[in-house]
Amino acid sequence: MISQDGSQLGILPIEQALQTAFDLHLDLVEVAPEARPPVCRIMDYGKYRYEQSKKAREAKKKQTIIELKEIKLRPKTEEHDFQFKARHAERFLKEGNKAKITMMFRGREVIRMDRGRAVLDRFVEALKDVAVVEQPAKVEGRNMTMILAPKH
Repeated sequence: MISQDGSQLGILPIEQALQTAFDLHLDLVEVAPEARPPVCRIMDYGKYRYEQSKKAREAKKKQTIIELKEIKLRPKTEEHDFQFKARHAERFLKEGNKAKITMMFRGREVIRMDRGRAVLDRFVEALKDVAVVEQPAKVEGRNMTMILAPKH
């Protein structure tokens, strides 16, 4: 058994340990049930739970959430639109988010997937200093998608 200040009180029967905790108006908490004999500690359990939730809230505040932003292209996307979308992707990546680049094929464009792949390769080349390919281009039905992650 461990006291509230951290000193060891030795091995005590359960009744005596409970009485000691009751006399101090604290709780008897089992901290290592697998140990032989089990280890218990005298503490204010409500305060302990509050401190744990406070630490969890602090950790949650400090974590960063990475979003997946999508940019859609077509094989016949003109140069200005391509540059515009590349600038948007660059902004997303600099903010720390990932970018999902989707090449959409319509009608007979689907038989010329090489053109779409070439546009995606050009997109990667335009963003090579801020992005790294996390998932290479793969075909899903009439779409070809790739995921870019920010370079660290």
